[in-house]
Amino acid sequence: MSLILPGIVASLCYVTATFMQLRSIVAGAVLNRWIKVLGGFAVIFHAITNYQDFTGAGGIDLGIYPMMSLMALSIVAIVIISSLRRPVDNLFIVIFPIAMATVVLEITLNSDHGVSQQVSGGIVTHIILSIVAYSLLTIAAVQALLLSLGDNLLRHHRLGVLRNMPPLETMEQLMFEMIGWGLIFLSLSIGTGFVFIKDTSLPGLMHHMVITFSAWVVFSVLMWGRFQLGWRGAIASRWTLSGFVLLALGYFGSKIVLEIILGR
Repeated sequence: MSLILPGIVASLCYVTATFMQLRSIVAGAVLNRWIKVLGGFAVIFHAITNYQDFTGAGGIDLGIYPMMSLMALSIVAIVIISSLRRPVDNLFIVIFPIAMATVVLEITLNSDHGVSQQVSGGIVTHIILSIVAYSLLTIAAVQALLLSLGDNLLRHHRLGVLRNMPPLETMEQLMFEMIGWGLIFLSLSIGTGFVFIKDTSLPGLMHHMVITFSAWVVFSVLMWGRFQLGWRGAIASRWTLSGFVLLALGYFGSKIVLEIILGR
């Protein structure tokens, strides 16, 4: 019950904040500051849920649902903090419902497949770096989706919704900023993985490493194309989304097969 109550409060805060932002968008009004306040409360109770889950009597739970929830928490926290200085408020409409869904999954479908009682400091460092990297690159992927949407609206002269979005150039700049930082943390994550993960015969680990490295190559090529060839717009969005799909497939794909399909 102690895990469920903060999860319910976090979910209600996410739902209310999402509803308030939808009303602001439809009305064409300035974003209500209470949306950020509710988002902040949601992060607090979301963090309490994760903390209770990860410090339970069964050990640290590295299962798919707690890890999805932890990653969503990291994404929301990064966006809310960034929104204090950067125009990223438009991301709330996407990330709040996703975060709410991960909380619901965590408190209703939690399992013991990922419980690990003994996790070294090196592995914890690797996990933290991975979560930060995935979070930053997920934010970049959401920016890429909104950038594609904005470009489509502009081409079809549908300027009503576009007026409530930041300028396309600003969204593109923020997308590449997130990719740059995400690539740094992903590089550190891969490096610490090679150093601290000794047993590469664990189920799904080799597939995870290969696909994650492939995603690193995609984002590296994208950043090279940005600075050397001036890639932007649609081509940048496609590369960003391709890299994100590889990341999601590399981590969550193997976990879905092992934990949900095979029950291991």
